[in-house]
Amino acid sequence: MTRRILTHTLFYIILIALAAFYLLPIYLMLLTSFKPINEVDLKTMWALPLNGLHIENFIAGYKQLAPNINNSLMMVIPEAILSSLLGSLNGYLLAKWKFRGSNLVFSLILFGMFIPYQSILIPLVKFMQAIKLYGDIPGLILVHIIYGIPITTLIFRNYYAGIETELLDAGKIDGAGLMGLYRYIMFPLSAPSFAVVIIWQFTQAWNEFLFAVILTNQSHWPVTVALNNLAGSQLVQWNVLMAATLLAALPTLLVYLFLGRYFLRGLMAGALKG
Repeated sequence: MTRRILTHTLFYIILIALAAFYLLPIYLMLLTSFKPINEVDLKTMWALPLNGLHIENFIAGYKQLAPNINNSLMMVIPEAILSSLLGSLNGYLLAKWKFRGSNLVFSLILFGMFIPYQSILIPLVKFMQAIKLYGDIPGLILVHIIYGIPITTLIFRNYYAGIETELLDAGKIDGAGLMGLYRYIMFPLSAPSFAVVIIWQFTQAWNEFLFAVILTNQSHWPVTVALNNLAGSQLVQWNVLMAATLLAALPTLLVYLFLGRYFLRGLMAGALKG
C-alpha cells in the first residue's frame, strides 16, 4: 500500500512539474504585460512589476487589435457553424445511408486532411481571384469551411455509426424521409458531436495564420496576422505586445473555459471513436 501511495505521489509530482514548465511562458507573458516599458529587460524579466500593475498596456494593445479581433470573430463564428452542419450532414449520409462507392467517397474526403496547405496556395489564390473572393473575409470563411469538412465529417460519421439503426427504422415507419430523419432524430442526438466540432473548428480557424496572411488584404487581416505584424515592427513595445497577445488568446481561452466540459463529454460520448 505504501509503495502504491509513493508511486502515485511521484506521478503527480512529475505532472505538476511538467505543467509548471509548460506554463512558464504564460507566466512570463503576464509579468511583462503588466510592466512599464522601462522595466522590460532580460535581466529583470522574472521580477514582479515594481510600480503596480499597468493596465494601460492592455488598453493600448486592444486599440491596435480591435479591428482585427472583429475580423476574426466575423470569420470564425460562421465558419464553425457552417462547417459543423456540413460535416453533420456528410457524417449522417455516410454512416446511415450506404450507397455504392460510399466508402470510397469517405476515403477521398479524409484524404483532404493530409494535403499540405503550402502545396495548394498558388491554385487557391488563382481560384479565389477568379470567383472574386480574394482579399476579403467571405473568401477566408469559404476556405476554412472546405478545409474543415474532412475532420468534421470523420467526427460525425463515427458518432452516428454508434447510433442504433432501429431509431431510423421507426422514423421511416412514421413516414419521415431522408432529411426528416436527420432533422427529428439524428440532429437532436448530435449535441455532443456539435460541441466537439464547433470548439475544434473555432480554435483552428482563430489560430490559423497561413491562409489568413495569403488570402486577405490589410483591412481584413484576422488577429493572428495583425499580431505578427505588431511583433515585426522596428520598435517593439514588449509590454504592449505581451498584453495584445493575451487579448488575442482570450477568445479561445474563454471557449475552453466555459465549453470545455461539453468538449470532454463529446469525446467520452464517442465523437472521436471509430
